[in-house]
Amino acid sequence: MKKFISTRMASYIILAINTMALLMHVLILLNILPYDFVWGGRLKRQEDVILFEMVSILIQMIFISIVAVKAGYILKGRFKRTSNIGIWGIFGVMILNSIGNLASHSFLETVVMTPVTILLALLVFRLAIEK
Repeated sequence: MKKFISTRMASYIILAINTMALLMHVLILLNILPYDFVWGGRLKRQEDVILFEMVSILIQMIFISIVAVKAGYILKGRFKRTSNIGIWGIFGVMILNSIGNLASHSFLETVVMTPVTILLALLVFRLAIEK
């Protein structure tokens, strides 16, 4: 895996995808994008959308922070053990998210987001195996 993609490139791609996902969740929260294709197409009330999108935004910010620390973009040389644990946690979440996307009621989430989360899982795995 280390021969196929560098740590730097993997972290750039992860940060770009997660930043776009963060923006998407903000746009959904602001009612600019429809919410029927997120959370498995199961959200029915605006109150649920607000709660679940706030959770999504928080999770995206945590993921971005962990990846940025692991890649050495912020807090360089600090929290190495914590970022390693966080990266493995993100890997687990991406695997579970891929499985969840396959079970989604939303065709768009299944067709688009499943490959994206699989790609993210592979890229996060690349970061996780880096010392």
